[in-house]
Amino acid sequence: MPGGCCIRALWILNNLDAVVFSRRFPVVERQWRAACKSENESSNVDPVKCSVFPILPNDSELASAFVERKKREGSTRGYGIRMTQSANGSDSWVDDPIMRHIISLHISMEEEGESHLLWPLILHVRGPYCILVLPLVEPRHLISYSRLCRRSDCGSAVGVDESISSILLDLPSITGAFMVGIAIGDIITGDAVDPEVVVTASPSVGGLLDSLTGSMGISGISSRAKPVAAPVASAAPSSTAATGTVALDAPKVGSRPLDKDALRNFISSAMPFGTPLDLNYSNIFAIKVNGFSSTDLPPSDLKQPSWKPYLFKGKQKILFTIHETVHAALYDRDEISDTISVAGQINCRAELEGLPDVSFPLTGLNKAHVEVLSFHPCAQVPEQTVDKQSMMFSPPLGNFNLVRYQANCAFRPPVVGFYQLSMVSEDEGAFLFKVRIMEGYKSPFTMEFCNVTMPFPRRRVVSFDGNPSVGAVSTTEHSVEWKIIPSGRNLTGKSIEATFPGTVRFAPWQMQRLPFSKSSFGTMSDGDSDVESESTSNMVNIEEFLMEKMNKDLPPVDLEEPFCWQAYNYAKVSFKITGASLSGMSIDPKSVSIYPAVKAPVELSTQVTSGDYILWSTLGKCPSAATA
Repeated sequence: MPGGCCIRALWILNNLDAVVFSRRFPVVERQWRAACKSENESSNVDPVKCSVFPILPNDSELASAFVERKKREGSTRGYGIRMTQSANGSDSWVDDPIMRHIISLHISMEEEGESHLLWPLILHVRGPYCILVLPLVEPRHLISYSRLCRRSDCGSAVGVDESISSILLDLPSITGAFMVGIAIGDIITGDAVDPEVVVTASPSVGGLLDSLTGSMGISGISSRAKPVAAPVASAAPSSTAATGTVALDAPKVGSRPLDKDALRNFISSAMPFGTPLDLNYSNIFAIKVNGFSSTDLPPSDLKQPSWKPYLFKGKQKILFTIHETVHAALYDRDEISDTISVAGQINCRAELEGLPDVSFPLTGLNKAHVEVLSFHPCAQVPEQTVDKQSMMFSPPLGNFNLVRYQANCAFRPPVVGFYQLSMVSEDEGAFLFKVRIMEGYKSPFTMEFCNVTMPFPRRRVVSFDGNPSVGAVSTTEHSVEWKIIPSGRNLTGKSIEATFPGTVRFAPWQMQRLPFSKSSFGTMSDGDSDVESESTSNMVNIEEFLMEKMNKDLPPVDLEEPFCWQAYNYAKVSFKITGASLSGMSIDPKSVSIYPAVKAPVELSTQVTSGDYILWSTLGKCPSAATA
């Protein structure tokens, strides 16, 4: 069996649970059958009882099994943990939340009258589609999982030899299958775009960006890597002129319901014979459009990596962007601690000729208290020191995520204060804000804008009364927005304190169940949504079970607003900060070295945006995590 990742088959189902696209890889399937034969010959255990299924199901059999699983598990993803409704032999019987993402199907064979187990199936939900990816594993892993589905004890007991975690840790193909599912999801929804790299230089920055923006005089734009292979391969003026055409004509795959031709082309190039090689859609599209030229040969003494199918030609430059998202829950209560966390990534675009290696020390790890740190496959990372992480990488073509991390905020929260809302009558509420912005922050930190929104998804706003000490106020049907720092009025090197007292009046209360809808709190990602398109009368749905339980005390709201029950009130803060990172992570452009040595300017830009940055009302109930 291969040590890497191989895919036996994949399926895409629509919201009617019908298979709209499938692909099987006979080369990998022959490896699976050979492994099954070897397992059966070396074991005295009956292969049927062990549920080893040597043949892939057809599309109708798989769709039927998927529907049956939804009925059995309660929703598309299922419970994930063992409940009273869980059946022996089901995913939830394993009692591990990972089973919401790595599922199994019981395939009923009409001719044989038997049921066989198909596992592990990676489930990725994207838009109206469910993507199932079946990686190649050894039959012994399937047999082990089959035993887990029927054991009497719950969960993964400490010290046991066989558990779902121990099985999955032995399967690198699981990670590869997740990457395949995510890549296909991006393609069918039209989200296959490269990471953002912010260009801060005013003058022309050379290479590809010159051809796109030089004649227009645009500065400070976000340069996205496009599939532009031909211009990169040649420095001739005619080739450079063609850059704009190729970049702007890149297909928008999500413009049609399901572009099967684009999927087939991507799968054939990205994972030939079922082995994922390069899942970067921009690279695959560039190769398809431009092909290869005999003049684009790499140096004879160097091996060209798959993530860089074309060599850059033009003015050399390296761009780094540190992009952080701040999540916070501010309570202003003695009994509940505020929480704040930072999710960051370092995006890069290295316009360098040939196949050079780039190295630099990533500083600020100790100050940031980094909890999670991961790197692009092109990077070589030795052991880190106390506050530095040295790294070297061979840059791919275009924009890419070099580093991802989770860290603490090294400074005070950029926006602190309290929010109070008290209902003085059934249709009128009195509120008060008092906030301090950028307290303790000095240059180069610059806040470009700051807004505070009070959402009322279950009440229609009729009018409001109140004057803030700073900024302006606007209303929508279900929210009041306070623009403390409007866009274009940057705040640098100083802090401000603002208050906003007032009242808000609502339309008369009507007790009814509102349809699910998107709202201002921030929509659930498609991958985490279990909302079904149609319900089945005999289906035990976990979401309905939870709603029923909560409705005993509180009226229902749409599931996209998980905290906006009648008993909860909050305000959401949105802002953007540039100049430096809040975690303390940084790159010194002067410490970036290139081998072989070339003169290439290095630019670094930093931007911090708010994620779920919440001010909970101090006069009402609020959810919080219990401390140990």
